Amino acid sequence: MPELPEVEVTRRGVAPHIEGRTVDRVEMRREGLRWPFPEELDQLLAGRTVLHTARRGKYLLIVFEHGTLIVHLGMSGHLRVLPEGTPANKHDHFDLVVRDAQGVQVLRLTDPRRFGAVLWHPAGEGPVDAHLLLRGLGVEPLGEAFSGELLFRATRRRNAPIKQVLLAGDIVVGVGNIYACESLFRAGINPKTAAGRISRARYDRLAEAIRAILAQAIERGGSTLRDFINVNGQSGYFQQEYFVYDRAGVPCRVCGAPVRQIKQGQRSTFYCVNCQK
Repeated sequence: MPELPEVEVTRRGVAPHIEGRTVDRVEMRREGLRWPFPEELDQLLAGRTVLHTARRGKYLLIVFEHGTLIVHLGMSGHLRVLPEGTPANKHDHFDLVVRDAQGVQVLRLTDPRRFGAVLWHPAGEGPVDAHLLLRGLGVEPLGEAFSGELLFRATRRRNAPIKQVLLAGDIVVGVGNIYACESLFRAGINPKTAAGRISRARYDRLAEAIRAILAQAIERGGSTLRDFINVNGQSGYFQQEYFVYDRAGVPCRVCGAPVRQIKQGQRSTFYCVNCQK
């Protein structure tokens, strides 16, 4: 599944091609994905100008004066910027066609598993953060509000393992499975440790690790395990720098002990028993 770095890489790739441009039309090749496409979306957007793009967790936001288009890539989705007239393939479900003085471009959503989403939040219903899918999200890990102190205060009564608390998204958003494993390794914290038993000093190290890992992943174009490619059709390269994720049985890059794999909440967790206490 595309995680925060992959969505941010997508946003940065999309932005120069759609910001400030006018929507020519919307093309939908099915009724919806995880949820139905908004009714009359073509009428809502045709002739309207994209003001800017943003991201909230793993959601891409395309902002107009009268509302926000919310895009989620699901398990296997990706966005591509293509020339007008590019033939659509089987899994190309949604096009946002934009125009400026230089011509027409197509922002195309491809989603083989159809777990993605394209939703509309009208400006009249308040800030986009009030949307049902966004209102319960925690702070952005790359924002100023995120810190070790925040993690420490928010976990004092939490007995769940720290890995599960990071994935829950209600304290900090967007730290998915890959980057939770890598961040816990860098901070030297065992993923099975109860969140409420971790000290403030260790949370400071974890917050710093999360920021650094996510920034590094964005710089490397995200991770490509199966389906993720950026808007230009290129793969991410951060997976080449993993220390523990998807390396079960392989010697730890630091101490040489075999990396272990366990299941936590139906998700695979990778860690080093020597480096993570």
